[in-house]
Amino acid sequence: MNRERLYQERLARYVTALRNERPDRVPIRPFVAEFTAHYAGMSCQEVVHDYQKAFDAVIRCGQDFDWDAMVPNMVYVWTGLAQALGLRYYGIPGIGIPHTSGFNYIEPPENQAFMRDDEYDALIANPTEFLYNTWLPRVAAEVSPIGQPANFRNNLALVKGGMAMLQYFYAFGPQIQRMRTECGMPSAIAGIFKAPFDIIADKLRGYVGLVDDMHEQPEKVLAACEALMPHLCHVGLTTADPSRQLPIGFWMHRGCVPFINPKQFETHYWPTLRPIIEEFWKHGHQTMFYAEGKWAAHFAAFTELPDRSILFHADRDDVFVARRKLGHKFAISGGIPNTLLSFGKPEQVRDFCKRVIDEVAPDGGYIMDAGAIMQNDTSIENLRVLTETTREYGVYGGRSDSLNATPPCDVPASMRDRAGLIGIAGRPAASVAAGVCFPWEKKLEELPPLTGDPAMLRRVWEQIDSLGDTFIYQLLLSF
Repeated sequence: MNRERLYQERLARYVTALRNERPDRVPIRPFVAEFTAHYAGMSCQEVVHDYQKAFDAVIRCGQDFDWDAMVPNMVYVWTGLAQALGLRYYGIPGIGIPHTSGFNYIEPPENQAFMRDDEYDALIANPTEFLYNTWLPRVAAEVSPIGQPANFRNNLALVKGGMAMLQYFYAFGPQIQRMRTECGMPSAIAGIFKAPFDIIADKLRGYVGLVDDMHEQPEKVLAACEALMPHLCHVGLTTADPSRQLPIGFWMHRGCVPFINPKQFETHYWPTLRPIIEEFWKHGHQTMFYAEGKWAAHFAAFTELPDRSILFHADRDDVFVARRKLGHKFAISGGIPNTLLSFGKPEQVRDFCKRVIDEVAPDGGYIMDAGAIMQNDTSIENLRVLTETTREYGVYGGRSDSLNATPPCDVPASMRDRAGLIGIAGRPAASVAAGVCFPWEKKLEELPPLTGDPAMLRRVWEQIDSLGDTFIYQLLLSF
């Protein structure tokens, strides 16, 4: 089949399911990470160090498997950037951990958290400044702390880190085009987002530090979450799919059972998350709730969101329960246990996939995938069985060429849902606006009188200044 036609059919099938409607058949969207290396005959070290090899491994899988969407590189962290800065929170394959392992996140000891318990006020006052002045020198071994002399390695690391991020991000456009032209495969997601509470637990205070803070200074934690909201929302909106077809990726970590209790979810996690998700929907963007862990305790809260505004991905949650509780409002994906795909027998994989198709996907609104990202222990044979079973049994009928890749937010009922949303409107303005590092108004105080076209001067300054914002928040969210 012509690859462009295949691309259009797959995209329409995928987007139809995202709308919680019934396409011609169940779409398959596996989040395969180190599995791609395993399949392509590469090591974990190769795909994490050389992103071009990671890209090639994705293309190989896209050509050989009949899937409907993939992530251009699910082994997202490129250790070239991590090493340029000397990031302390990574275990890099072949450097301190076996070259056959995937990269690891390393949480620092409690007394060495990247943010101290008495630094909330600084974070709240100006999150961007805090990240550059305090957080970055602590997470990046090559960067000198404020107050210490800058040196050759410090200056070099900042240049290399910024240039490495730019090089890597620019490579994704051609990779997405390769997926389209060489595989007939659309990208599965666009954009990046994490909840304010998760960011504090993951990258700032650490989980143990946050647990202590929730007992000793919960009001500071809430104020910090609120201060981070406009900045994290800005990242999500500025990295989202312009066509509004693909969902924003939201990786959910420390808000689930057993990390926090229901009261903390109600007072801290949900009030600083829900407005952002609604803001995304206001702008026409669906969010993928990649619900790592168990989230069933919060299903009732999720149903407060507008219809179709999210895609719920089941990891450790029972996918059959997720369908019963959420399926009337949102599409569901995942739910196939990773242990089954790694260590189960092919007939067990086949039986479980058939059950999911029968009980979760009978009316559409389901996307086939494992519960969690698939690493190099996933069985190639079992993933083939998942694919073949879904193609054989996950057929609704109808013609693929009759589908239309209408964005989920453009369905008329959803348009009505969006009309009255508040989102993050009305909240106190940040001391420095999201997307800004050094405001033009301050820069103007340093400049001699302007002539010619001051508006152009301001526009260019703000465009370049925003790159500084992109760098630090992408480091915080993506790496």
